[in-house]
Amino acid sequence: MKIGLFVPCYVDAVYPEVGMATYKLLKHLGIDVTYPQGQTCCGQPMANAGFEQQATTLAEKFESMFKGFDYVVAPSVSCTAFIRLNYPRLLHHECETAKRCMDVVEFLHDVVKVERRLGTFPHKVSLHNSCHGVRELGLSSPSEMHVEKFNKIKDLLLLVDGIDVVEPERADECCGFGGMFSVEETAVSAQMGRDKVERHIQTGAEYVTGPDCSCLMHMAGIARKEGKQIAFKHVVEILAAGL
Repeated sequence: MKIGLFVPCYVDAVYPEVGMATYKLLKHLGIDVTYPQGQTCCGQPMANAGFEQQATTLAEKFESMFKGFDYVVAPSVSCTAFIRLNYPRLLHHECETAKRCMDVVEFLHDVVKVERRLGTFPHKVSLHNSCHGVRELGLSSPSEMHVEKFNKIKDLLLLVDGIDVVEPERADECCGFGGMFSVEETAVSAQMGRDKVERHIQTGAEYVTGPDCSCLMHMAGIARKEGKQIAFKHVVEILAAGL
């Protein structure tokens, strides 16, 4: 397999260590991965704000840049979901590249089917299930559907030595970020975030982890502002720890 690594703009600008951990983990697993130079935003912020023409231009660039790969892998459930679900509508045609775009968790779980032991992370970790991952990419079971419980993120985390994985009450409830929602409904977004952070803290965890930096960024900002003693790490950083 030939894999193209897509590092979303906010990961590149704010959490570059997440992009590097993704590349490191894929290489450790023997995967042929390339990071194409010149990649840009997927267009999600523009589309969410109503500027779909700007998003369409970026979608066209993405299609052109990643068309030669078997899969496009990204450490971001929201960007992956946007690409896969919205590019066909924006571009008015079936998008083979968008169809092959996967979040790193679903790629490792469903395509690579990782079963070998990974790194070491001797800490108690509370798992955050981001909305896009739960309800658009199927990384875990949505509670409102009353289906048999599953969690692909947890499956991968349990391959890490020394880790203790827990989940908060209301495990798949939104943290309140939601991109434009956090800008337009600041008070509601902040209160949802405070509630979510408190539930993570109640698990007794040292860290909160999840597959999307935007949710982690939102909760980390609230925790830092209110002096809460809990840290945040993207799931791929934990999977790659100690490799």
